Amino acid sequence: MRHQRRNAIATLGVGAALIASIAVAGALGGYRLNMTPSYPLGLWRIEGLQRKPKVGDIVFICPPVEPAFDLALERGYLPQGLCTGGTGPLIKTVAALAGRDIAIDRRVRIDGRLLEHSDVRTSDAEGRSLPAFAGGVVPAGSIFIHSKYPGSYDSRYFGPVPADGILGLARPVFTFTP
Repeated sequence: MRHQRRNAIATLGVGAALIASIAVAGALGGYRLNMTPSYPLGLWRIEGLQRKPKVGDIVFICPPVEPAFDLALERGYLPQGLCTGGTGPLIKTVAALAGRDIAIDRRVRIDGRLLEHSDVRTSDAEGRSLPAFAGGVVPAGSIFIHSKYPGSYDSRYFGPVPADGILGLARPVFTFTP
């Protein structure tokens, strides 16, 4: 009985070490597991961005250290991770670049054009009040990020973010939509 228990513990230990090694290797190799509904679930790769971001790019981006992201961590909108503020990177689409005018009421308009799937919620799924970005011009060096998922925590709520937080383009490797 002791021998079986010892073997079981050793097997579990080896399995845990193997999983941890794969996770570390994946993170160092630019792979990320997306478990949020904003984009298809599964394995994604960060591809270095050798140019300036463009509207329509899907990117991994570390958010800046700001109260909006402290709130996001506290409420569970974002996972903990290795970005400077303690969050994991966001996976979002670049919706607007510097110089574009963002107007927000019940939806987002960029330079007067409606951004599809951009309804702005006043509360989260648990009924807690959500702040909304007041609108304005996207500052130099910043981008406005968005996801079509209705419950996405994106620039609708926290405004533009610095483009220098972009880790790279998000490329699906093995994904599925539930």
